[in-house]
Amino acid sequence: MTESLLFTSWWIPFYGLIGAVLTLPWATVGVRSGGPRPAAYFNILMAVLALVHGLTLLPAVWGRLPLQLEYTWLETQGMRLALELEVSPVTIGAVVVITFLSLCAQIYALGYMEKDWALARFFALLGFFEGAICGLAMSNNLLLSYALLEMLTLSTYLLVGFWYAQPLVVTAARDAFLTKRVGDLLLLMGVVVLANLAPSLNFQDLALWAETADLPPLSATLLGLALIAGPIGKCAQIPLHFWLDEAMEGPNPASIMRNSLVVACGAYVLIKMQPVLALSPWVLGALLVVGTVTAVGASCVALAQIDIKRALSHSTSAYLGLVFVAVGLEQNEVALLLLLTHAVAKALLFMSVGAVILITSTQDVTEMGGLWSRLPATTTAFVVGGAASVSLLPLGTFWASIYASERLWTWAPWAVGVLLLVNGLTALNLTRVYCRVFLGPRQAKTRRAPEIAWPMSVPMLSLSIINILSPVILLQLGLLTSVEGPVPTWVFGGSLMASSLAGCLVGWWITHEKLPTAWVHASFIQTWRVAHDFLAYDLYIEQFYRRTIVVWVAGASSLMSKFDRHLVDGVVNMIGVATIAGGEGLKRSAPGQAQAYLLTILLGVIVVCAYQLTTLLR
Repeated sequence: MTESLLFTSWWIPFYGLIGAVLTLPWATVGVRSGGPRPAAYFNILMAVLALVHGLTLLPAVWGRLPLQLEYTWLETQGMRLALELEVSPVTIGAVVVITFLSLCAQIYALGYMEKDWALARFFALLGFFEGAICGLAMSNNLLLSYALLEMLTLSTYLLVGFWYAQPLVVTAARDAFLTKRVGDLLLLMGVVVLANLAPSLNFQDLALWAETADLPPLSATLLGLALIAGPIGKCAQIPLHFWLDEAMEGPNPASIMRNSLVVACGAYVLIKMQPVLALSPWVLGALLVVGTVTAVGASCVALAQIDIKRALSHSTSAYLGLVFVAVGLEQNEVALLLLLTHAVAKALLFMSVGAVILITSTQDVTEMGGLWSRLPATTTAFVVGGAASVSLLPLGTFWASIYASERLWTWAPWAVGVLLLVNGLTALNLTRVYCRVFLGPRQAKTRRAPEIAWPMSVPMLSLSIINILSPVILLQLGLLTSVEGPVPTWVFGGSLMASSLAGCLVGWWITHEKLPTAWVHASFIQTWRVAHDFLAYDLYIEQFYRRTIVVWVAGASSLMSKFDRHLVDGVVNMIGVATIAGGEGLKRSAPGQAQAYLLTILLGVIVVCAYQLTTLLR
């Protein structure tokens, strides 16, 4: 019975896709009676079935060796393409998290998008989204994973550009799509090269091949850099990070899944490719550099944002930077645990933020204030999500960070310092946002702010309970184990708590206390403004791209256009004019008599034959 149950696991990714297909009649206005709500119910039902199926499979796979499922769909001329899936505690556990968060996001969207005329189209895209992410979680083949990552890129483009009547939304969708295409193109190059070097693209086969592979250092480095380019784009790491900021123009239910699940997909594929990446120490070093720069840089950038969703999206990039550091240090268990705790906490944060945006009709934190008494449930959800996002006792991230610190300390003590710094900056940022939004005096847009309806409050309450119980869940699953090391566990716990509390205190202080201008030197004020603008404009990276790469591409395009218009078209036009002139000249020498043409051909043949005969006689 158990074996037959395991062989049904390949159904799970298709639940979301079936829901998307069933939604199409309402999405294409084929069904008008009853409104678009039945489409939402179909997708929610499919999400429930996927979650139940995953929960049924989890006890069956727990403690067992991974099961490999393979379905050949094309085999010809020595080429074989197969759908390869892995059924293991990690993959099924990931599927359970994905389907649970997708179900919460869809119920939440039922209230958030209630009055949107394109509700059915939105739920169809969410179903497509869920199917691609579940397939990626179970994929055991690099080529299949790449195809599913492309599905996520397309889904991101469609969901970010959902409100396509707004010019800013269209621009954001385009920028998000093109930015991710840069990493995807390099990843495709790496996949093609690896397909020619390795016996197969199965992740287990790649790991075995990497143990005995003898590649030149330059080849291994270039291959590894190409393979990590895709995850860098998907995880919004510097310098391909600003797409996540642009993607905040889309509906908030999609932002919930994007900041909790989609960014984690790139890191998930990166973890599976880690044995191949370890062939080059330069690639592991690149992961450490990119992860560290993004973790610290994005944390600082988040502090200068006044858009509430952008402030949280930059903290997502920062947290994924820590995952990159863990992968660069070959600590895959740490990376997976960080992804798990981050996904659940960040989903709750974006739900509470979405409720605030829906009620106040603004995303600017400077226009908010005093909402804690008006929105007690939303305030509680934000506090729980914020506490779960930083290392505050006793929530899950605290224990996950201790677990990470104990293992990172053995390999690179400086990584623990980065973890403490990012943790403190994240606590500062979340405290700043909390004080701006929920404390202080009420403003024009927050004076009348009723609590949200049940479709939005139920998912927030569910995720709040999951975050509070996360330490118990992690302990029951055996994911938190202590390590005997030179530094006691209480030292790491105390340091993490100290960094969190220090960040909270500084965040509260800079929000409520203002130094008199007379106490501050004018040069300091000017320097502070320059630094603030540098962070607020995202390190001026977008302006740098516009003045370098965009200018170069535009210049090269203009040059090629002139070359095509003046040289290529000129030559073609000259040939055309010469042909017309020759035709005009010849038509006056042609009598139009067939006898004359035949006589000319005959004389020409006689001359050629006579010449050939003379040559032979010599």
